[in-house]
Amino acid sequence: MISNSVFKNTVLFSVLLIVSCSSSGKNIENREKKIEITSEKPTQGIQTGAENYNAYLPLLKDKKVGIVTNQTGVLNYYSPEETQVNLNIVDFLLYKKINLQKIFAPEHGFRGTADAGEHVVDGKDDKTGLPIISLYGDNKKPKPEQLAGLNILVFDLQDVGARFYTYISSLHYIMEACAENNVQLIVLDRPNPNGGIVDGPILEKEFTSFVGMHPIPLLHGMTIGEYAKMINGEKWLKNGIQCKLTVIPCLNYKRELFYSLPVKPSPNLPNDQAINLYASLCLFEGTNVSVGRGTEKQFQIYGSPFLPKGNFSFTPIPNFGSKEPPYKNQLCYGEDLTQAPKVSKLELKWLLKAYRQTADKSKFFIPFFTKLAGTKKLQQQIEVGISEAEIRKSWEKGLSDFKEMRKKYLIY
Repeated sequence: MISNSVFKNTVLFSVLLIVSCSSSGKNIENREKKIEITSEKPTQGIQTGAENYNAYLPLLKDKKVGIVTNQTGVLNYYSPEETQVNLNIVDFLLYKKINLQKIFAPEHGFRGTADAGEHVVDGKDDKTGLPIISLYGDNKKPKPEQLAGLNILVFDLQDVGARFYTYISSLHYIMEACAENNVQLIVLDRPNPNGGIVDGPILEKEFTSFVGMHPIPLLHGMTIGEYAKMINGEKWLKNGIQCKLTVIPCLNYKRELFYSLPVKPSPNLPNDQAINLYASLCLFEGTNVSVGRGTEKQFQIYGSPFLPKGNFSFTPIPNFGSKEPPYKNQLCYGEDLTQAPKVSKLELKWLLKAYRQTADKSKFFIPFFTKLAGTKKLQQQIEVGISEAEIRKSWEKGLSDFKEMRKKYLIY
């Protein structure tokens, strides 16, 4: 909780910045509520939806509220002395006397400390005393009894723009549960740190899983608020139901602007370089190659005991990001990409290089690769030696159709 002395006598600015938040393109009939964008403190920098609090605090007044968030739900708040304070959205809502009832936690847990794939159990937040409901493990979708008594659910998670990053899968189930139980959903939007990059194969329906739930490319180039609009508009929820949705937009944000995340979005994405390389290197998670879990350079290096010895090597050991990393205590040879230029597409060259250099290619791919790729074709193309240019050409029609469909839901 925040000391009242830090914030008392807060003075609101008398002039509010008002901008339309209607999306470009055709209107969609999906119960989405259009709102005004307001800013308490004018600024030249990017403000997240959480920081656009004058737009959503009135919607929460006198309501029983639940929230889906974790360590990424942070915002800057200014005291009357112009002191900037960094807060978690839960602490901020409690300070603003919002009747917050419970927290729903996605993969990695509310404080963001669980390993990838590790089951997160229900519990209580030590700091606030609020109950925590896990949305990762056996309970990916809130049950009716878990939503009972709530008027509104707030969603505030930082996505990174990749199809297999599971926060957007949690968003799907949250929207579905809200629609089924007549609970309003407010999504606090956040910039996509990978901007408008749209690339990769489109997911095919038969390969739907929690690491790929919708027919979109591997990099979708949308914010999580825009993605929520797409889920609703395309009727991807069960039986075509639609959620009563309000998206609180970011301020001063354009898709082409670089945005550095203030906190790690998950334990194994420690910095901007890892976030930029994540989509390209995550495909290695479906092979016998490590992406550096168990080191301090996760998703910035790759290697395995089966690649040729070279100038770069690493040995994974258990650490904060991975209790049981692949190839624990084994020497791995590969490549250091910590200084690699920023990528602006799904980069395949490292995957193709590792496949070529692996002696026993029959053991390179594991079944999880198909789930990550969203199609069998990519593995087949690599195995028969199709060039990168030809692989990319096979994506063109799907990417073109997706970009056309995506226009209806863009805010920025």
